[in-house]
Amino acid sequence: MANQLEIRDLWVSIEGQPILKGVNLTVPKGEVHALMGPNGAGKSTLGKVIAGDPEYTVEQGEILLDGENILELEPDERARKGLFLAFQYPVEVPGVTIANFLRLALSAHKGGDVSVTEFYSRLQHALETLEWDESVVSRYLNEGFSGGEKKRNEILQLMVLQPKYAILDETDSGLDIDALKIVAKGVNAMRGPEFGALVITHYQRLLNYIVPDVVHVMVDGRVVKSGDKNLALELEQKGYDWIKELAAQS
Repeated sequence: MANQLEIRDLWVSIEGQPILKGVNLTVPKGEVHALMGPNGAGKSTLGKVIAGDPEYTVEQGEILLDGENILELEPDERARKGLFLAFQYPVEVPGVTIANFLRLALSAHKGGDVSVTEFYSRLQHALETLEWDESVVSRYLNEGFSGGEKKRNEILQLMVLQPKYAILDETDSGLDIDALKIVAKGVNAMRGPEFGALVITHYQRLLNYIVPDVVHVMVDGRVVKSGDKNLALELEQKGYDWIKELAAQS
């Protein structure tokens, strides 16, 4: 089936150490899914492998983007196909302004020059949604940014590029409640029939603001349980030991 991001029986290792052990996960367009799990479960690894991080070795399985297996594609080719990864720890790029970076990224994403009108229309909408002053785009990419500003900048990129699918890797880490609400506002503004997202998080609190259609729980490199938003609340109440015991029985 097209119109979805599908992970099929994905086995991944790094330096011979297995991390993902047969992950199966589907995110249809039009839906936002959450991926939760304890530290070391493999959540961030999954995000990086989907995006094409060369550090990891895919032993088996497929990653299908609208029906096309993208495992052989380079990270930039995957991005041009409509994939976006918001990093847990965004890097600083001195000497490159946010405006120049976004213009170049959007041109690469669309495979040609983008009109000034279209670019600024997208940029203005994103800045207004994220309650950010336009002067921020003349700053160098993430240089001197607080943790919250870096995360807000990731969502600014998401809103300007308008990918088909986004992987948001612990976008809530290190955010105070005000910054969390603004970041969530940006993600929610993207929701619609042409956009799917996988939100990777440890904590249920983010899901108060970005309410997921489906919640998946990963333990020891496998998705062991999926459910609606109430599964995240159950995890919050019972902790991860409950789900680890469930995984051990399966």
